[in-house]
Amino acid sequence: MKYPKIPLAQTVVQLCKLKNIKHIVISPGSRNAPLTIGFTSDNFFNCYSIVDERCAAFFALGMAQQIGEPVVVVCTSGSALLNYYPAVSEAFYSDIPLVVVSADRPKHLVGIGDGQTINQKNIYENHILYSANLKLDLKDNNETLEKEELPIIKSIENKIEHFLGLQQDIQSYNEEELNKAFNLAQFKKGPVHINVPLDEPLYETVEKLTVSPRSNAIHLHYPEIDQKEIQDCINQWHLATKKMILVGVLPPNEIEQEWLNQLADDQSVIVFTETTSNLHHPNFFPSIDKIIAPLAATEFKDLQPEILVTLGGLVVSKKIKAFLRTYKPKHHWHINEKKANNTFFCLNKHIVAKPNSFFSAVLPKITNGSKSTYFNTWSRIKQHRSLKHLEYEEQIPFSDFKVFSIVLKALPNTTVLQLSNSSTVRYAQLFDLNQSLTVFCNRGTSGIDGSTSTAIGCAVVHEKQTTCITGDLSFFYDSNALWNDYIPENFRIILINNQGGGIFRILPGHKNTENFDHFFETKHSLSAQQLCDMYGFEYRNARTEIQLKENLKSFFETSNTPRLLEVFTPRTINDSVLLDYFKYVR
Repeated sequence: MKYPKIPLAQTVVQLCKLKNIKHIVISPGSRNAPLTIGFTSDNFFNCYSIVDERCAAFFALGMAQQIGEPVVVVCTSGSALLNYYPAVSEAFYSDIPLVVVSADRPKHLVGIGDGQTINQKNIYENHILYSANLKLDLKDNNETLEKEELPIIKSIENKIEHFLGLQQDIQSYNEEELNKAFNLAQFKKGPVHINVPLDEPLYETVEKLTVSPRSNAIHLHYPEIDQKEIQDCINQWHLATKKMILVGVLPPNEIEQEWLNQLADDQSVIVFTETTSNLHHPNFFPSIDKIIAPLAATEFKDLQPEILVTLGGLVVSKKIKAFLRTYKPKHHWHINEKKANNTFFCLNKHIVAKPNSFFSAVLPKITNGSKSTYFNTWSRIKQHRSLKHLEYEEQIPFSDFKVFSIVLKALPNTTVLQLSNSSTVRYAQLFDLNQSLTVFCNRGTSGIDGSTSTAIGCAVVHEKQTTCITGDLSFFYDSNALWNDYIPENFRIILINNQGGGIFRILPGHKNTENFDHFFETKHSLSAQQLCDMYGFEYRNARTEIQLKENLKSFFETSNTPRLLEVFTPRTINDSVLLDYFKYVR
């Protein structure tokens, strides 16, 4: 087998192997050549070459999102790793184990005017679990040592002995840093950065390894739930007649059905879920905005919970945020092993635990003794809203709303659904989805960058049908996502093209002016057809309801290439159709 000659490159590659990290996304470059040689020469690794660094990082993020294990993304020095930053920040806020390995120039070559050189150490410091800044291997001539590090050595024997000792110290340090970074990514679930200084020559190889790094395990100990705190929760739970559970982003099957059933049977509890919560029960309340957007002030007061329990990641609904910031609960508890956001400015308890651990400690000790009409009241409202929703769907013209209604019903069972930001995920929130779907969206930072790349990374490691539903700005912004040789044949994109940033037409502002159209809505006349021709996608389009339904009949059938369906909707009516919806369902 061929190995890079540089010991540090060998160490990085071998420790990835020892940590069982198999997926390596490589952004082509020269400074990272030793790493590229090491990874691509070993059949243990699945290597992917993605030219655009921003796409590469989101592609890796999509893989890590699905497998729950670290995925490595490797780049050259300079601005390359800055292009990873959007995905790094998304991984940080979404708890995804993304490992950035950046090649760097040696310290003595930084700041002297060489190309592709920036200050790379700790570059992600505000959005990273750990930054491992590795040390350069020594050379026999000691050219790479700083002057103050050069010892005065009188004999050749002492010089060799000292050199070997220094190199061993550097090797031990690098192994320790690498182990710490990989372990934190794996067990604390988040991004880490490994900065690897590499000196020329970069392309030399050897037939045998010159290092044998060791993998060290990590043991993370979360404190046991405080029993006094649990008893306080139980006491407060018994006294309250209005309890709200609000669930943000969650992976599928995160909470045991036993606890979901008990919550659903409690008449004093309502459970609000979002499309990205991946939680289902007939007694739960999905489509939050459909429930609360049409409420009057007195109804908001009736809905105000005494206890709010939040779990999962960030919440999409702006309306529930506005409601709970105005009508604050007396008690707000957040359940999470890592962090608790004071989203509603009334957080009382951060319970450092997994949801299953909390519910198993509390719910068996709960009796449904307190009488409450909380669930029944809001269940009737939910039923009313659902009927009005169906009525509204039947009477509206062809528009974004109508397209989502048709498309979401057409998705095959067990589809992995990737939603782009920002209007796409918000529209999806209004509909009751097929419960066999699993739904994902980059809600850590909620940016439009990288949605398609993330979906493709997801599809590469997932055997199930993956479908990406996206808006036009999100799609065209990330169009280099299609510059990818690994897209599965069963991957599908549904592009809803309303010729601009339609969400800005819903927000307050002066519409239909030249300034608004150009600088806010960013009106355009782009189509995805040429991109599909260039990147080998089968292209379809629809401009009417009949065309859309006809296309969807065969869109998900087996094919030899991935497919994209571009649905054109009228630009100027989507906002009024959506705003009228909230009036109608009341």
